[in-house]
Amino acid sequence: MLSVNLAVPHSNPAKDVGVTGIDKRPAAGPVAVRAPDPGCSGLAGDQIFDVAHHGGGDQAVYAYAREDLDEWAAEIGRSLPNGVFGENLTTSGLDVTGTLIGERWRIGSGVVLEVTVPRIPCRTFAHWMAEQGWIKRFTRRARPGTYLRVVTPGEISGGDPITVVRRPDHDITVGLTFRALTLEPDLLPRLVDCADLPDDVRALAARRAA
Repeated sequence: MLSVNLAVPHSNPAKDVGVTGIDKRPAAGPVAVRAPDPGCSGLAGDQIFDVAHHGGGDQAVYAYAREDLDEWAAEIGRSLPNGVFGENLTTSGLDVTGTLIGERWRIGSGVVLEVTVPRIPCRTFAHWMAEQGWIKRFTRRARPGTYLRVVTPGEISGGDPITVVRRPDHDITVGLTFRALTLEPDLLPRLVDCADLPDDVRALAARRAA
């Protein structure tokens, strides 16, 4: 893992909340990881302002791959520093899109996180990136990064290794889940029986597939 990133608040004209923590910057030292409190992610010091649409146990931590940031940087012609997509963890050498729902990562010596759901792009993300048609472009690329829940709390730092310690016995990946929920509704029935998905996502998939 390259960095652990925490929010730097900005004004947010894209939503009524008025403030966003989407701009995240690498922390200089260890960061405590625990179940999120209201208005915070699973990382101590990382604020969430739009609590109606973000945060909670199933969205405690957000991870995005440096390799995917680099592809975007080449396409849009500007540098994209770690944390610029709002990710708490900027990973390296890990296929985040190909991770399985319910997969567990051990970070450093003891923290364990569990893959839950992909990130769905929103107006705040589009306003922050200031790129024409950003939501459609991000959706078509279908490399959304993933949210994780906290299984075992502790401390993590940039440079800590990520080790996969559980691989569920199914084939529902972050990428497939994202495609099912966005541009490929024919995939929705495959989500309904995935017990590792949060109940609200399974229920949403069932309603849309009906």
